[in-house]
Amino acid sequence: MSDVQKVQVGEVQLAYRVWGEADAPPAVLLHALGEDGEDWRGVVGRLTATHRVYALDQRGHGHSDWPGGYGFAQWRDDAIGFLRALGLERVTLIGHSLGAVAAALLASAEPELVERLILEEAVPPLPADPPQVVPEMPPGLQSFDWRAKTAVVAERNAPDPLWWDGLARITAPTLVIGGGPTSHIPQGRLAEMADRIPDARLVTVDGAGHLVHEERPGEFLAAVNTFLAPRT
Repeated sequence: MSDVQKVQVGEVQLAYRVWGEADAPPAVLLHALGEDGEDWRGVVGRLTATHRVYALDQRGHGHSDWPGGYGFAQWRDDAIGFLRALGLERVTLIGHSLGAVAAALLASAEPELVERLILEEAVPPLPADPPQVVPEMPPGLQSFDWRAKTAVVAERNAPDPLWWDGLARITAPTLVIGGGPTSHIPQGRLAEMADRIPDARLVTVDGAGHLVHEERPGEFLAAVNTFLAPRT
């Protein structure tokens, strides 16, 4: 795998890995809660056939800083700062779960930075029903900052209502990927997200559950490659 590199973005140092030809169009990958950039290892090889791929460790995860302060807006702003620090423009932005929310918020706030948007099993920015409860931290060392989990649950229960409205401001062609009824994410909400984004399509990989790119990498990549193929 690629060596871990680091870049300073505002108050935090962010770690990332990069693969592919330097002159290929950029694709940036944002992982889920509790993961890091290595989570994409099963699909990176195919993506590098067409893109220069950057996999970020988001704050509180992996080799990036664990500053203690977390929230979807901070993960969004970190990703914006990351793109600007590396001089990346018009990227293909791919996010999973937490990372998909950050990606959607980025594409809404800074649409000129995103060429194509892929949201895998995005957490809908609507109040969780029923409300979620923060689980107790398991004993022993954790692979990520548990305070990030606390922040996610709080914002799942009471998200900023502007986030849902902001989906309509996304200008990038968007692919929403769902894992079907075995996922804990309400699939109807993913359909509603796709309906609110002006140029979006929804693909469901039945039986994949929440971890589509991990459980069904071939079907995930087939959907992604079809979506990224030049439009005629």
